Amino acid sequence: MAMADEMERIMTIPLRKTKLAPRTKRSARAIKEIRAYIMRHMKVDEDNVWIDASLNERIWQNGIRNPPSKVTVKAVKFDDGLVEVSLAE
Repeated sequence: MAMADEMERIMTIPLRKTKLAPRTKRSARAIKEIRAYIMRHMKVDEDNVWIDASLNERIWQNGIRNPPSKVTVKAVKFDDGLVEVSLAE
């Protein structure tokens, strides 16, 4: 990367496909969708995506059956390839 240290992006991730999952697995499916979206857009593999506790709590806020339909996140990619995903303020 030509960047000095890290790359930062604010993204709105659509979670439409979570409604296709059985209702007792929707929040878990939402987390997997977030991970897949970040892998695709930040060009990293699954092991290098770290999801912050605040984002996890936001997804699970309404329980397992009713995750949000979309979520706005801040993704920071560090030099070593690790991507940290947290809620955008």
